[in-house]
Amino acid sequence: MRTTTLGPGGPEVGVIGLGCMGMSYAYDMAAARDEDTYVSVIRTALDLGVTLIDTADVYGPFTNEELVGRALSGRYRDRAVLATKVGALSRDEQGKPVRAENGRPDHIRRSIDESLQRLGTDHVDLYQLHRVDPEVPIEESVGALAETVAAGKARAIGLSEVDVEQIKRAQTVHPIASVQCELSLWTRDWMHDVLPYCQEQNIAFLPYSPLGRGFLTGRFTSVDDLPQDDVRRRMPRFQQDAFQQNLAMVDRVREIAERIDVTPAQVALAWVLAQGQYVIPIPGTKTPKYLRDNAGAADIQLSESDLEALNALPAPHGGRGN
Repeated sequence: MRTTTLGPGGPEVGVIGLGCMGMSYAYDMAAARDEDTYVSVIRTALDLGVTLIDTADVYGPFTNEELVGRALSGRYRDRAVLATKVGALSRDEQGKPVRAENGRPDHIRRSIDESLQRLGTDHVDLYQLHRVDPEVPIEESVGALAETVAAGKARAIGLSEVDVEQIKRAQTVHPIASVQCELSLWTRDWMHDVLPYCQEQNIAFLPYSPLGRGFLTGRFTSVDDLPQDDVRRRMPRFQQDAFQQNLAMVDRVREIAERIDVTPAQVALAWVLAQGQYVIPIPGTKTPKYLRDNAGAADIQLSESDLEALNALPAPHGGRGN
């Protein structure tokens, strides 16, 4: 696979990474988890050159880091650029489900040690603030992240779901290696400000959900195709009326894919890759088939006319959810 780096001075990675969230969290939660297959997918990713492996403590919670740690045990750890995140919560202290942020320095200091234990490693290559805590100045959260670098527990730090002003404030405390935001043909919110700023500052940009949470692959023709216990069923763009209108976008992607003899997913990922040298999408998958399909997008160069046609696609119907 072609490679790039996490910014000019960062580690070398494949131009496509692997997001591991769906192996443990959010999607199709009623289905049995085949962890042996997921371990195989992560290790096969490394064989294909997909070396940026992304997880977070909130996925599960905690079980995804344990899974990734199992997959990267032994000789596999040195082959991966391992990224995890801190600062998003799915349970409160009593164990009740919540959606909240915790960017307090004491939480970050404690969480890095817990993440390292679950991951079975003495350091992560990238430690990211998953969400900005509105109750904590970002400078304080980033200061605690910087402490993990000084202690050798992280090699670099990144941010997720931030605006330009927040990035600038974070940069006054410590260099920021990466920014992770949702980016795909149907989520282009950050292309007008955050992405250009990252390019100006040589900050790697890590698009999550680059396949529109699976929508752009063309596998779904109705909301009824989604598993019952799946977070996407609650997202505005996956509601039936919006879903049906958004299928026109998939039709256009499919037309291009059929003409150049690739898959719709590969067209969607190739468009993301075309957005910049340090733009490294991290599509998630649980199956070897789709892993290889995603990795194959690294070799696809879309023509200028195809890029223009994709750029001209209208905004999707419905909000993106979060």
